[in-house]
Amino acid sequence: MKMKKILIILMLFIGMNVQAQEVFNELRQKNKAIVENPQTNGLVRSISQFKLDALNYIIIKMQEEMPDSSAYYLDSQAIAMNEYVTFYIQKLVQYNEMPTALQEEMTKMFMETSKNHPLFKDKDKEMVLNYYNNGECLTRFSLDTDWEKALQVIKKKMAKNE
Repeated sequence: MKMKKILIILMLFIGMNVQAQEVFNELRQKNKAIVENPQTNGLVRSISQFKLDALNYIIIKMQEEMPDSSAYYLDSQAIAMNEYVTFYIQKLVQYNEMPTALQEEMTKMFMETSKNHPLFKDKDKEMVLNYYNNGECLTRFSLDTDWEKALQVIKKKMAKNE
């Protein structure tokens, strides 16, 4: 049953393909709709809530600290964040039958990669590490992440492990 839920979630997130320039808004709208839908599975809702919070964090911090950045940069961070989470879910499915120690090691790798590649170097660690420090959460990543860099790094790390 757990595997089936993860596969359904995976299909939902892979289907989020949209054109650049509209990516940020499209991802934000889709995840907001998922979070607000009372019929949404709890696991799907929690993943979408992370994505929504990450997107909101990115736009707020970019307006504060990088007001001259382009919509393209915002979209590229949104795409990378979505891909990072999707890649993580794919790896969860792939590692599902492996020993618990390997599953935990893989999860820790994703967590540390997001934490070790901040975009803004935000001093409010309690806020940016809220998901990271929450053991109940599936997406235990830092909100302050350079998602493009983190995605590049995690793909290299995972390729070495295979």
